[in-house]
Amino acid sequence: MHLLVLGLGYTASRFAADFPGPITAVRSRPGPGVLTLDDPALPAAIAGASHILSSVPPAADGSDPVLAMHGAALAAAPAAWLGYLSSTGVYGDAGGAWVDEASPLRGRRSGRMAADLAWQVLHPAVRVFRLPGIYGPGRSALDRLKHGPVARIDLPGHVFSRVHVDDIVAAMLASFEAGGPGVYNLADDEPAPGEAVTAHAARLLGQEPPPLQSLDAANLSVMGRAFYGENRRVANGKMTRDLGVTLRYPDYRAGLAACFVEMMR
Repeated sequence: MHLLVLGLGYTASRFAADFPGPITAVRSRPGPGVLTLDDPALPAAIAGASHILSSVPPAADGSDPVLAMHGAALAAAPAAWLGYLSSTGVYGDAGGAWVDEASPLRGRRSGRMAADLAWQVLHPAVRVFRLPGIYGPGRSALDRLKHGPVARIDLPGHVFSRVHVDDIVAAMLASFEAGGPGVYNLADDEPAPGEAVTAHAARLLGQEPPPLQSLDAANLSVMGRAFYGENRRVANGKMTRDLGVTLRYPDYRAGLAACFVEMMR
């Protein structure tokens, strides 16, 4: 087994660390033992990998840089497994309703939707993993509270889904043997308001939860405000049923408790 991982961000790095074999990494900046997307050695690395994962997001113009440069090589790759990290943002606003893998794509990020669809048909062994809010050690509501003020938005009825990074990794590893190619939502069991997650994190830290604010009073960035314009619950039934995954952290309380233990070490 040999993994070619295109993009070593937070989730892909955790996955690579648990992969049971050697790794070839592709990053935006060159370094010892690291390839770049324009490296002449990359086509051979694609041809020689048993498993290939791309976590590279679409570029500013909406194109997928991996597919733009190496789509043909990936389509012809002899790999037994290809994975692409997509986003549940492709579902857009569902008015708080549940979405699953069969739900229509109507998100505001056309580049992400195009990449998601292109990866699905690229190769017969592709798994597309749609991810909601990702958290884990070093990247959670606990860390945000420790590093500065956090807005707690009072928006009744608004929820979002999330998933602990270790559950993402477990589901991806399970897909080597189970489930088959296709699209998978990787999410926990309990969509919840962001303000509830922040309040719980504050209590774990022994802090008073930040006061609730209206969306207008919070003075969020354009991107932050757009986040609150989408309201959906992400169903994970296909993940648990087809991949046989039992979540280690089925809700934000279990996940934040583990993050807190890690933080206190």
